[in-house]
Amino acid sequence: MLIYDISKLHLPILSSLFEGLHKPVISIGKSVNGSPLWAIEISDKPGLKEAEPAFKFIGNVHGDEPVGREVLMQLAYWLCDNYLKDPLATLIVENTHLHILPSMNPDGFALRRRGNANNVDLNRDFPDQFFPNNDDIKQRQPETRAIMNWIKQEHFTASASLHGGALVANYPWDGSRDTRKQYYGCPDDKAFRYMASMYSQSHYNMSLSKEFEGGITNGALWYPIYGGMQDWNYIHGGCFELTLEISDVKWPKASEVLLHLVMLLLLLL
Repeated sequence: MLIYDISKLHLPILSSLFEGLHKPVISIGKSVNGSPLWAIEISDKPGLKEAEPAFKFIGNVHGDEPVGREVLMQLAYWLCDNYLKDPLATLIVENTHLHILPSMNPDGFALRRRGNANNVDLNRDFPDQFFPNNDDIKQRQPETRAIMNWIKQEHFTASASLHGGALVANYPWDGSRDTRKQYYGCPDDKAFRYMASMYSQSHYNMSLSKEFEGGITNGALWYPIYGGMQDWNYIHGGCFELTLEISDVKWPKASEVLLHLVMLLLLLL
């Protein structure tokens, strides 16, 4: 498994590769233990608001699921290294505004565990529509607060959070009003199903799943969760987010990372 030291992601290291394509790598906040949450913005006009979709990728929400972290680092390097050389890289950079956060949970990654340094599952820490008494942002973990503020600031069009340990494209809602396990679609259910199917069909074997028809699932039908990031994105950020379980192995071989990179590129088309 390729492991990048994201704590060293700063402009002097990346400037030769990313010159002209990105703003300086910025920290959108800090983890419990003070590690920066580094974000990379990639565009042919970085820093400007353009009339093109703003797409974000978030990896390593769970510390023991590093596959998304590695794939997103490879994505950033590939796009910047191949811009104006490869037609696909050029098409993506010139027609989307990409924001990449390789690791939302650097402390959990360092500890090789699911939760953050406070052992909180960050994908259960967002305010939830079915539990409005839990809306206070001050009660959130610092990583969660950073994501919430980032979403409100950037106004993303669409998003994907990358996970490991299963193989399915998950879409809202993640929970139901009566907390039962059941299909509980959001107002844009048809659009979400289409987005999830597009990724599943581009994946080399996700759509062949015997557990999930077509390799996709409504979150509440799979297993209901509350405080999830994708529902909060949709309600409060107007952002269409999928939760992509991209590998049934949490720590896959390094050779598999490039395969997942290709499938992410297809998602951006």
